Amino acid sequence: MTKRPHILIIEDDPEIRSLVQDYLQKHGFRAEMGDGGAALDRHLSVFGEPDLIVLDIMLPGEDGLSICRRLRASSRVPILMLTARGEDIDRIIGLEIGADDYLPKPFNPRELTARIRAILRRNEPRPVAKKRLKLRDFVVDLEARSVIDAEGSVVELTSAEFDLLECFLTRPGRVLSREQLMDWTRGRRSEPFDRTIDVQLSRLRKKIDQSEPPLFKTMRNAGYILTARVEEA
Repeated sequence: MTKRPHILIIEDDPEIRSLVQDYLQKHGFRAEMGDGGAALDRHLSVFGEPDLIVLDIMLPGEDGLSICRRLRASSRVPILMLTARGEDIDRIIGLEIGADDYLPKPFNPRELTARIRAILRRNEPRPVAKKRLKLRDFVVDLEARSVIDAEGSVVELTSAEFDLLECFLTRPGRVLSREQLMDWTRGRRSEPFDRTIDVQLSRLRKKIDQSEPPLFKTMRNAGYILTARVEEA
């Protein structure tokens, strides 16, 4: 029997919580719910990490951004944030601190389910022809989804950041547009003024692109390109 993906919904509105839980359970998920940070902590201590957390930004007490930042200090569990429509700054901050994706309210449960499935697919282990690649002083294990620096330390990347890196590693020397990167890493089209890719690449640069010349070059009105050589490790 196939294991049902375990989704934890952290949302203070009981009507939305119940709606999302019922919909997900009808579509093959094991869905649990809580109303804030304390409920999330209790769930993690008893059941461990779920496969994905749906996290509302506007929570009483500790807000969703603070919870996301706290989780990212020690966990790579995928996080999909629910944001208020039009609150672009919240979406950008959420991505900057490590959320994998976001969905503005009000939303269609069908779209939420599609976003969840897309994130889970990206995190599934999959066979690759070249499992370990060398990028300057870094060794990237595509199967283990890990990055090791020159000192042998693990570079902590979120699943979304690793997805973006993998896109460049498997297409070195090619200019990749924001639309292509959004499609390959998110499974959806880029919306006007959507800064998801820009924010994720900014985070990736801070973690692995501090040397000269830069690994990633911005091509004006075209996209980005990985300029360094990629070799088998």
